[in-house]
Amino acid sequence: MNLSCNLYVDGEFEGVINSSKEVNVGKNGHIKGDVTTSRLVVQGLIEGSINAGKVEIKAAGKVAGTIESEELIIESKGIFEGNSIVKNVAATAVLAKDKKLK
Repeated sequence: MNLSCNLYVDGEFEGVINSSKEVNVGKNGHIKGDVTTSRLVVQGLIEGSINAGKVEIKAAGKVAGTIESEELIIESKGIFEGNSIVKNVAATAVLAKDKKLK
């Protein structure tokens, strides 16, 4: 599924989601597959690979798989099982170093 709008999933979905906007998985939501989006909010369950700018796993949320993101937020009681890859680590390190030099 390729989207240029926000998506809210509060049921079951199996497949690939590509969205240039936000994907929100509700408490009853269950995604089996890969998700690529600018921002992902998980209150339900995702099983698969995630590629996003920002990922938020809320208290009732669970992710099982790989997350590749610039920012990962896991609230208390949120569950993440898998691997996390931070995007743009080199660029972030250079920016931090530049700020220290000033």
